[in-house]
Amino acid sequence: MENQIIDINVDMGEGIGNEAKLMPYISSCNIACGGHAGDHLTMKTVVKLAKQHRVKIGAHPSFPDKENFGRKTMEMPCVVLYSSLKNQINDLVTVLNEEHVPLHHVKPHGALYNQAATDEKTANVVVEVMKTLALPAELYVPYNSVLARIAVENNIPVLYEAFADRNYNSDLSLVSRTEKNALIEDFDTMFQQVFGIYSGQKVKTISGEWAMIKAHTFCIHGDHPNAVKMVKALVEKLQEKGCKIR
Repeated sequence: MENQIIDINVDMGEGIGNEAKLMPYISSCNIACGGHAGDHLTMKTVVKLAKQHRVKIGAHPSFPDKENFGRKTMEMPCVVLYSSLKNQINDLVTVLNEEHVPLHHVKPHGALYNQAATDEKTANVVVEVMKTLALPAELYVPYNSVLARIAVENNIPVLYEAFADRNYNSDLSLVSRTEKNALIEDFDTMFQQVFGIYSGQKVKTISGEWAMIKAHTFCIHGDHPNAVKMVKALVEKLQEKGCKIR
């Protein structure tokens, strides 16, 4: 594993307030841009921090549902969802232009991310929005997902993403947050999951079986109860294994 490169990303600007403590350890961030959380002030604050720490910046658009933090599926006409996602990303791009930093990627949030992974209609909306971006931003996608396939078919550059702090079902969907075992709270379990995915391209699912998976970037949620402690420990242990975080 010597000199291997791993990207660690965290969702930010969601009202948790731990961004300054997380930035020194991560290599990319996903900034809420008004759908489930965030406004111009929070976006500008996080962008400035990311710029200071040379962290790559991504947009984190969502179903427009702050009440449920974007974690419930919404039935929306495609044209309405398209307009909402495009506006959210453009709002962040406005801030990025003010700070003279580029948009590196887009990562859908919550229920939108999960739905686009399996639903062609939703995935197509996300991909159509990506096509409107002036720069070739990358799209963070789950491995072997509908969203990944449609993005590749439309020449959208993708990075496969896996989750450090979430358990997986056998079909590579995330265990629902309504279940007690949705979140990984033990550090050793988290590290083994990340290292196993990166070095062996496999993940142990809640059924006890192993599933093939690939990942270029690993997410730890900013609202994880021990986010700062977990990220710091994960990065330090990966570096001990010869991995570079960037």
